Amino acid sequence: MTATRPIAVVGTGTGVGKTVVTAGLTRLLREAGRDARAIKPAQTGYPPDDDAGFVAAACDDPAAATCPRYLEPALAPRVAAEVTGEDLAYETIRAACEREIEATPVPIVEGIGGLRVPLAGDREVIDLVADLEAAAVVVARSGLGTLNHTALSVDALEARGIDVCGIVVNEYAGETVAERTNPDELERMTGHAVETVPPLDDDVPAGESDPRHLAAGIGSALSPDFLASLPVDGI
Repeated sequence: MTATRPIAVVGTGTGVGKTVVTAGLTRLLREAGRDARAIKPAQTGYPPDDDAGFVAAACDDPAAATCPRYLEPALAPRVAAEVTGEDLAYETIRAACEREIEATPVPIVEGIGGLRVPLAGDREVIDLVADLEAAAVVVARSGLGTLNHTALSVDALEARGIDVCGIVVNEYAGETVAERTNPDELERMTGHAVETVPPLDDDVPAGESDPRHLAAGIGSALSPDFLASLPVDGI
């Protein structure tokens, strides 16, 4: 059933905004008439963390996202399974993702932490992105330090033959010289287009961020040129 290559939303590290960007892309594509679905290969820190649940809430549809495996410790999946004594096999994770991708016209795979996060056995997140033959969207922080992390992440993807659609600099406010110059520097360093997404929850009371509000904001912040770079026809 898959009509497009999977889109992998990967990050330069933990907490950079992969889930919000995944939710924004999934919601935007569904509103454009595409049957998009987010796939989280494994969720750690559950509960309370539930990235697939966030995406589903952002899209007002429980079928908009899925996660085949949950682990309680807020650690890398391989480490979380080791700590709790649970079995976690890479081939099982890969097969579950491949089944979801095959059943989804526009699959969006959300990464776990950064690219070198241990996933299962001796495999890492970047191994799964490569094995799924996905095209990557790299989500990065906006401030000081992001040049190194982002350029190295792009280098790692390209060394594995993974196509990079573009870079999303999240929570961009332009308040410092580093922030204001980072997007142009990243374009120069990587050769890829850089999108900036502003902070989206400033007008929402602390602790009450609405997934729908955040996802809609992400969708409206992404340019037509960026969307055209994704492996989805006609958006």
